[in-house]
Amino acid sequence: MLTQGYQPHTITPWQRALCMSLLDKVEVLENYARSVRTVTVAFPVPAVVRLRSHYRPRPHGVRFSRQNVYLRDDHECQYCGKECSQSDLTLDHVVPRVHGGTTTWTNVVACCKDCNRRKGGRTPEQAGFSLRKRPARPHWNPMSFSYRLPQRVPDAWRGWIFE
Repeated sequence: MLTQGYQPHTITPWQRALCMSLLDKVEVLENYARSVRTVTVAFPVPAVVRLRSHYRPRPHGVRFSRQNVYLRDDHECQYCGKECSQSDLTLDHVVPRVHGGTTTWTNVVACCKDCNRRKGGRTPEQAGFSLRKRPARPHWNPMSFSYRLPQRVPDAWRGWIFE
């Protein structure tokens, strides 16, 4: 979904984009090759839509989630530095929860399964580990959302988000 000024705004499901186009809230700029049929009508599936009305961007931080922690830490274990796939990473509390640690940006890091198992319920100092970098809240620009793009970007999006 693009803003009125053709700037990338958000990734929205095609079902929502179709409903918004039927309600005349968005303008469809690109369609996928397939269509959705009712008994009497076929609707092309929208790929890129542009908002018709102005929206007021509100400042918002990056939501805390497992995937965003992995992205912040570049899919690397923060103890041994090994680059891991998402399925091989876990979240680790620097100050363990059993010692009063909280699940926040400043206390959670990406960690490989081996290091997490060896660290257990201890602090990194107690386990003989050192952090590669201190965990902090990321400051991504919400408009540059390339970190949220799927691995394979549909061809219909290419002229709108990569230029």
